[in-house]
Amino acid sequence: MTMTIGELGKATGTKVETVRYYERIGLLPAPPRTGGNYRSYAAAELGRLSFIRRARDLGFSLDQVRALLSLSDDRARDCATVDALARDHLAEVERKIADLQALRRELAAIIASCGGGTVADCRIIEALGPGRVA
Repeated sequence: MTMTIGELGKATGTKVETVRYYERIGLLPAPPRTGGNYRSYAAAELGRLSFIRRARDLGFSLDQVRALLSLSDDRARDCATVDALARDHLAEVERKIADLQALRRELAAIIASCGGGTVADCRIIEALGPGRVA
């Protein structure tokens, strides 16, 4: 089974420009070319791009994806490094969630302080003004 870059992109939900970018930065190997100089992808590239997409959907950075791909290429290796990478990423996600929850509380408090009226008396505008620290 071979496919064009458009077919690969469609199969993985990835834009063609993104596929080319992943090739440029080395996440995907450069595929062989057809006689007409078109890229020709096989099942291995489909699997690798699907892996990249899933990792990116989970919020892993490109460097983390690169590390995960490298680790996945060595199937006999102990998975402790993969576990550590995933744990570090989970901790970062949890920090972001805590930050978003604090932001939510602050926004809710600002909105609750608004008593209506004119913009000149708006507590939301006042809270966003200079000298205001959250």
